[in-house]
Amino acid sequence: MFDRGIDKAHLLQFYTDQIENSFFRFWNSAVDRQNGGIFNCFNNAGTTLVSRDKYTWSQGRFVWIWSRLYELSKRGVLSLDMKTIGEDLARTVRFLEDHVFMQNGNCVYLTNGNGNWIESIPGKGFDTSFYADCFVALGFSAYARAFKDRHYLDLALQTYRRINKRVDQCQLRSEPYPIPNGYKFHSVPMIMLNVGEELALTLETLDDKRAKDVESESCRYMDEIMEVFYDDDQGRIIETIGPDGVILNNVLCRHVNPGHAIEDMWFVMELAKRKDRVEYIEKARGAVKWAIKIGWDSEFGGLFRFVDVTGGQPQGERTGDVYETLILDTWDTKLWWPHSEMLYATLLSYSLTGDNEFLSLYNRAHEYAFNTFPDNHNNTGEWVQIRDRKGKPINKVVALPVKDPYHILRDMILIIELLEQL
Repeated sequence: MFDRGIDKAHLLQFYTDQIENSFFRFWNSAVDRQNGGIFNCFNNAGTTLVSRDKYTWSQGRFVWIWSRLYELSKRGVLSLDMKTIGEDLARTVRFLEDHVFMQNGNCVYLTNGNGNWIESIPGKGFDTSFYADCFVALGFSAYARAFKDRHYLDLALQTYRRINKRVDQCQLRSEPYPIPNGYKFHSVPMIMLNVGEELALTLETLDDKRAKDVESESCRYMDEIMEVFYDDDQGRIIETIGPDGVILNNVLCRHVNPGHAIEDMWFVMELAKRKDRVEYIEKARGAVKWAIKIGWDSEFGGLFRFVDVTGGQPQGERTGDVYETLILDTWDTKLWWPHSEMLYATLLSYSLTGDNEFLSLYNRAHEYAFNTFPDNHNNTGEWVQIRDRKGKPINKVVALPVKDPYHILRDMILIIELLEQL
């Protein structure tokens, strides 16, 4: 697509059209305009709604997406119905505020369509995943920025501080990816970096003096990622560290999650740019290249979900852990989100470094993603998000039993904003 530089006008038009005429069309029809939020428990094709239950994780993500679409529409970048989007958002933040907070301050993981709590694992309680809290904080933060709403800014900050306390006290529950005792998962500082970074920007935008403290905490998580989970020898991100800081020869410690590494490295690059941490930008760009190199399927194209540290099918000793089972069972699937993250991460890397290799990597991601994932058969406007190694749709739950409203639209929004800045 690009031989020399970026055709900004072409890309802007392309992604604007993708949002306005495809993805917004799908998700606008999924909004619950009675109670707030969205219904997103669809089959993989997006043609059948199989449940009206609401995962808090997805509802918070929806608020983030709708808030950012509202902002882009307000600036005239997108031509969407701002009035309807604003009404959808008001209902949804009220739904979350009224229905997902427990007495201890944690967020419930799952509710029905009316907001009644459901135990996702019978007998295990309602607050089974701190990720739900993280995405509520992200959603409230984006809403507060879009509407200059200090009430939801305070709620976002309260939620974030509650999560921070649980992280520091090692009191995390993390369904659907429970962390084995003694292990450290890269996903924890990764999501905390993202939440803190977003919240600090909102606080700064609203001229709130608390921005500096939150940004300092974000830098702490960035340091943890780049000093603890970054492997200087290989230039890669380690997903799992065993007890006592040992990288064991088991599947958990040997596996690589290319999409995770790519996504987190743009988190790092954005904060490192603001803090003038050039050395982290350099490390992150190398980690993006490494993840794509080790994760790309040279036979059928696309990124594997998981690979071994040496490439190919994950290897190592078995522990019987539930996450290990997920790794081995789904390693060669081709999922929507790593490819959308690759689109943004490669363009951001190019903009920060001028390295033309990232244009080639962007072109590779663009060609594969838009030739593989769009639903050209049913014309839903969304992608068929879960596919096998050859790119054929499969009906398989790989995380939550939902169609996700987040990664593709988030990356398209961020690409549009990046192109505006170039």
